[in-house]
Amino acid sequence: MLHPLFATLIKRPDLIADHLAAYVELVGQESSGLGIDWLKRGLAWALVASGALVFIIFSGIALMLWSLNQFHWALVAVPGVMLLLTLLAFLKARTPIDSDRFTELKAQMNSDLRALREAAE
Repeated sequence: MLHPLFATLIKRPDLIADHLAAYVELVGQESSGLGIDWLKRGLAWALVASGALVFIIFSGIALMLWSLNQFHWALVAVPGVMLLLTLLAFLKARTPIDSDRFTELKAQMNSDLRALREAAE
C-alpha cells in the first residue's frame, strides 16, 4: 500500500504542483521586506563609519585651529553635529530586524506535517 502522499502524487499531480506553487508564493510574500531591511541596516552602518571618520577629521582640524588661538564656535558645532548624526545612525543600525518573519510559513508547514502524519496512520 502506498503512502497517501505518493498515491495523490500519482493520481493528482496538479494538486501537489498547486500546493508547491502556494508555498513559493508564501515565501515570496513573507520575504519581500527582508532585503529592504538589510539594505537599510547596511546603509546605516555605512553612515556610522563615514560619520565617525568625518567627526575625527573635523575634530582634528578644530583642535589644530584651537591650538593656534583661532577659536570660533563653529569649531565645536561642526564636529558636534557630525557626532550627533553618527550616534543617530548608530542607533538606527542597532535596531533589531523583525523576528516575526515567516510565521505564516512555519504555521503552514506544521499544519502540512501534521496532516501527513495523520494520513500515514
